[in-house]
This record gives sequence, C-alpha cells and structure tokens, in this order.
Amino acid sequence: MKIFLPFVLGAGIFLNAQQNVVIHSGTPTEPTIAIHPTNPNIVVAAANINNYYFSTNGGQNWTRRTLTSTYGVWGDPVMVFDNTGNLFFGHLSNPSSGSWLDRIVVQKSTDGGVTYNNGSFAGLNGKQHDKQWLAVDTNNNLYMIWTQFDSYGSTNPNHKTSILFAKSTDGGASWSTAKKINEVDGDCNDEDNTVEGAVPAIGPNNEMYVSWAGAAGLVFDRSLDGGNTWLTNDIKIADIPGGWDYMIPGVDRCNGLPVTACDVSNGPNRGTIYVNWSDQRNGTDNTDIFLSKSTDGGNTWSAPIKVNNDNSGKHQFLTWMTIDQSNGNLYFVFYDRRSYNDNRTDVYIAKSTDGGQTFTNMKINEITFTPNDQIFFGDYTNIAVKNGRVHAIWGDQVGGNSRIVTAAINSDQILQTVESHDDHQISFFPNPVVNEAFVSYKLREESLVEINIYDMSGKKVHKVLKEKQGYGKYIQKIDVEHLKLPRGNYLCELKVNHELKKSVKFIK
Repeated sequence: MKIFLPFVLGAGIFLNAQQNVVIHSGTPTEPTIAIHPTNPNIVVAAANINNYYFSTNGGQNWTRRTLTSTYGVWGDPVMVFDNTGNLFFGHLSNPSSGSWLDRIVVQKSTDGGVTYNNGSFAGLNGKQHDKQWLAVDTNNNLYMIWTQFDSYGSTNPNHKTSILFAKSTDGGASWSTAKKINEVDGDCNDEDNTVEGAVPAIGPNNEMYVSWAGAAGLVFDRSLDGGNTWLTNDIKIADIPGGWDYMIPGVDRCNGLPVTACDVSNGPNRGTIYVNWSDQRNGTDNTDIFLSKSTDGGNTWSAPIKVNNDNSGKHQFLTWMTIDQSNGNLYFVFYDRRSYNDNRTDVYIAKSTDGGQTFTNMKINEITFTPNDQIFFGDYTNIAVKNGRVHAIWGDQVGGNSRIVTAAINSDQILQTVESHDDHQISFFPNPVVNEAFVSYKLREESLVEINIYDMSGKKVHKVLKEKQGYGKYIQKIDVEHLKLPRGNYLCELKVNHELKKSVKFIK
C-alpha cells in the first residue's frame, strides 16, 4: 500500500481564488453560463426568470438585459453555443395565448448573446414541460431533453412524468416531434419518484448520452443514431439513498439531480462518460457530492466516488459538472458547509486531472452567506471551462437579497483548500507507505483524538483511534498491511475535538 498524494488539511482559507463579480442583485436564481467557442472573451449567462447577461472582456464586466418572447419566458434557463458561435437560450414558457409550462422555448442569438429572436418551441401537447437542457453535436444539430408532466403536482396515480427528446437540424428554427425515451415513468409530485434531471451529453462520434433520477434510482440511456432510437431498457448507475429531493437546513428546497458529461478531448480519457450528483447516503446531516463513470459507452458504471475531499460530516449540495474538452479535465462547482457548525455556506470548485480518481477542492466565494428558507434559493449552480479558463456561477443570499455571482479562474490556480495547523505540529509519514504509517501530532491541552480510514464514498471502513489524550506529542502507528482492505483509494483522517486537522489520500 502506498500513499500517492501529499497531505491535505481540512476546512480553512482559500488560495488564489479570483475576484468575485456580482452581476445581479435582487431576486435572480438558477444561473447558467457559457463561453463562446472561438472568442473566450465572450461569456454569457442567464438567471430566473427572464434575465440574461453578456460580457465581452472575459467576465470582468457584464451587461444585464431582460429576455422577451411571445411564447413567454418562465425560468430554468440554459445556454449553449454551437460550433460557429450561434447561441441558444432554452427556457420554460408562460405565454399569454397559451398555458403555464405548455412548451419548451429556445431563442437564438447570432451576436454573442446581445439580442435574441422570438424563438421556436418543442413539446406543445396539452401537458406541462419542465427542467430542459440542451446539447450540440459536431454537425451543429441541436438536442433537447426534458421532463413532461401529465399534470404538474398531481397526486393522481394515473398521472405520470416521462423523459422527452426533440432535436433541431436547422439551427433552432424548428423541432422534431417530441418522443418519450425513458423505460420507467415517475409520478407528478415533483419529488423523489418524479423522473427529472436529464442533461444530454455528446460523445466523440456524436453518440448521445443522458441520465436522470427517479423511483428506479439513477439511470442512463443512450442513442447512437441522432436520437432516432434509444435503449429499450435503461441502465442503472446507482441507488440514490434518501432520494434526489432532500432537505438542507436553511434552504427552502434542494435536489441532487444528475449532470451528464462526456470526454471528447484527445486526452487519455476520451470517450469516458461521467455522471455527477449529490445524495445523503452518508446521513441526512452529511450530504456529499458524487461521481460515477463509464468507459464502455454506459454499459457498466463505477461505484460512486466522493468529489468533496473532506470528511467533516457537513453538507455539500447543488453540484454542477463540466469538462475542459482541450484535455479532459473535470470541473465541479457546489455549495459547501465543511467549515461551519451552522448554516453558513461557501462555494467550492473541485478539479480532477485523472479521470475522476482524485480531486482538488478550493473555496471560491469571497463572502460566506447564510441562506434564508423564506427566500427561494433555486435548484442549480453552473460552470463552464475552455482551454483552462474556468467560469463558475452561483446564487447566494447576502444582505437580504438573492445575488448572481461569477468568478473567472485559471485552471492552474485551483489548489487544495488548506488551513495552517502549525500549532499542532501535525505530520504524516513516510510517504509513500509500504507496510505501516505514522501520524505525529502535538496537543496543547487534553483533547479527543480520532483517526479513521474512509473509502472514497465517505464510508468509514476502519477506526484507528478514538480516545482522550493529554498535553504532549504523540506518534500513532497505523498498521496498513493488516487492515485487509480491498484494493482501491482511501482517506486517512485525523480529528482533534471533532475538528478535521488532516486528511491524506492513499491507495491500496
């Protein structure tokens, strides 16, 4: 068994985070962000219900405008560029001559998000349509997948939710007739048993991949012919213990819905499909961010891998994931409470350069905030990256208002979150480990010391020590050779008086 990464200290300050830019304050929520394919200085964003923003200097300054359409603009914004720089803005509807959520609308911009046409729509069939997302293939075909409600919020067992698909081959001017692609329907309660979270991803050969959550857990579907045919039987990725609709203190509602992405770079993980979500498998007071991946086109999936690199037992929630298609690096943004014993909340980025095996985490918000459950918080964050330039966007609640905040970060500035604990003189050695390891630490007063081993899902697999110790210096031996752990990645964690002091990733 060998340790392969330097140690990482627990909750604390952030390093090299870029300046936060508040682009809107008032009532906006649920942001989305995208980068122009050929001009990285053009960055666009949007937020509920009808706000859009554009920057021509890489996110330093933003212009805010209001989106209008005769089909209605009613939130759940999503933005995607095609390969030539046309921008598509998908959203829900509430038309004056129709009914609430009666279609999914997509509006097009040809000037970098400054202006938009009136738009086109898909799914108009007398039912409600919700939580859509968009993707574009190498031929600039536009794909959209979303949830259809027979009757939104209905408890009638005959009313169902389904996952629908439509495509446009003419630059968003028109859409194919929507088709159902899921095997198992959900109910209409907009809770755990509703099928939601369908975010399409395009593969190296224009394969289409998507996952969603529902009563069957987290499931996967694919099309290899442009959406004409789909799997007869959806493939299960993982259970979602506690469901995708869970409670976070201080947040009026929260979800762990999945995000799907595929590596189409020329890097070593080309073709790997990734699904990112959050759930409470480690306890209702300990929400975590997870990743599963497939290297065989979605036929088989890895066990869930924990993305947040703490074992604080605190909440991490509302994640989003993207891939830098110049090299295949993975990036995540999520809310994080690892540093606090109350509802104070930070925003973190995670990065993986090895196909989702290991992760660095970094705090990126400048102002910690405490959400108010009487104010709508929203369901999403978002993140975009191109050639190592990362743009994260999120909502917070500072000063009694909802705000949309962005940060532009160079990839090489994403470092481990660290905090100095020199007063405890903590060290872990040797590195690498052959048969046994040692944790050395100094206590200034009598303290409760805990040393535990966790697997990468955050499950504790071995208790090394839990006892009170007095003032002095200690060296605790860990007999790694005889732990009889299965091969894989693990974390060794040291806590003093319930505070995380050191977390070391190692591999067996």
